[in-house]
Amino acid sequence: MKKLHLFVIKSYIGPLVSTFFVVVFVLLMQFLWKYIDDLIGKGLELSVISELLLYTSAGLVPLALPLAILLSSLMTFGNLGENFELTALKSAGISLQRIMSPLIILTILMSVGAFYFSNNVLPYTNLKMRSLLYDVQQQRPEMQIREGIFYNGIDNYSIKVADKDHRTNMMYDIKIYDHTDRRGNLKVTLADSGFMRITEDKSHLVTTLYSGYNYEEMIQRGGQSQTRSFPHRNDIFGEQILLIELSGFDLQRTDEEAFRHNSQMMNLSQLEMTTDSLSKDRSRIVREHTESLVKSTFFKQEAYRRIINDTVDNVEKKSLDIFEVEESLTQDQRRRAWDQAMVDARLARNQIISTKTNFDWKNKLIRRYEIEWHRKYTLSFACFIFFFIGAPLGAIIRKGGLGMPVVVSVLFFVLYYVIDISALKFVRELVIPPFPGMWISSIILLPLGIFLTYKATTDSVIMNTETYFNFYKKISVFLTGLIRQYTGKTQPQI
Repeated sequence: MKKLHLFVIKSYIGPLVSTFFVVVFVLLMQFLWKYIDDLIGKGLELSVISELLLYTSAGLVPLALPLAILLSSLMTFGNLGENFELTALKSAGISLQRIMSPLIILTILMSVGAFYFSNNVLPYTNLKMRSLLYDVQQQRPEMQIREGIFYNGIDNYSIKVADKDHRTNMMYDIKIYDHTDRRGNLKVTLADSGFMRITEDKSHLVTTLYSGYNYEEMIQRGGQSQTRSFPHRNDIFGEQILLIELSGFDLQRTDEEAFRHNSQMMNLSQLEMTTDSLSKDRSRIVREHTESLVKSTFFKQEAYRRIINDTVDNVEKKSLDIFEVEESLTQDQRRRAWDQAMVDARLARNQIISTKTNFDWKNKLIRRYEIEWHRKYTLSFACFIFFFIGAPLGAIIRKGGLGMPVVVSVLFFVLYYVIDISALKFVRELVIPPFPGMWISSIILLPLGIFLTYKATTDSVIMNTETYFNFYKKISVFLTGLIRQYTGKTQPQI
């Protein structure tokens, strides 16, 4: 490898790695901010949180990698231009394409790697992340008993405390309603004070109560009598320890097979197989509905013959004229025929509406799998396009660092994903087909990349503010000359 190529690759690798991890970190913070309520207060172990963040970080690669390539390529060629290294290389007769050639090969390799990652790694990490996130969301939180509010987080128990000392965890004026027998509020425990703690294995709640009463209404046994009694038991205690069994406070892992049918958890072959099966099922629904509608609604000669049998029994089916038949019917027969026709029309309309709803749902489901199929390729193509936007743009701007490159990169990134998200919504709503919808953002930015590469090759100054200022100055002088000529004054020399 030539020293020039090695120099360009070393200048590119550092910003690429650093910007990639910075973007992943920023997107990961956004994820934590979104699901912070599902994570805090549940006593999750560090290993569970680390596993969730690891799988989430892998799922953020389709967003982070194109932006990292755009930003790093813009920074690299911006630094080369700002330090006049790019000018020195061009003065030596080395073209911009030759300078970019090792990075083009590296970008192609990264695009191929991105496709492999999207097709093989991303479905696995999405499956792990979604199943683990679901388990975390379903996990019951640690006990957070507040003053003056009934806490119903424990099965078959309702607990209320009037006051709590947060420094010593001592609770005062405690009421515990025991519903384990599922007979209502028949068991009540009142205590002046006490404290609670959960065992290390989170299987039981140990409640130590002081100076209280136990009330229990007994079930009357024996035969019925005219005088009914309601026995109850009242126990007074100075100190009492209640052991309450807990369930659902430890993390329960769900079977991952329940999430495998999601489109984001499949590779290309699985997506194609599922799409083909759903398409065949959709065709079957259309065929069965058409046959049913034709047989039961459009051709009901036999049903109507029972109504008009006494009038048109000798008329051939092919010679039946609805107007002649109607004229030959009596008033009562005509009324029954039209009533039956209205009933059949309403039934057919309801059947069509129901089938259309099912048909639209099936189409939207198929679209989800088609969207994921195209998304496997758009990630790789986006990496390639963003490089051909960032590299020539950096050579034109000739500004390195994190100032101008970050601003320009964010603008192009937002433009790309605004177009992509808008088109994606149209595809999901069956407005446009999947192919143009999923590729429209790349199709729009591809000519821009070609244009910027051409301008950078020809040493264009399209990003130089002085160029636009001079152009504005020429336009102003030209318009001033026209005004002077129109008013009869001498036109100044331009």
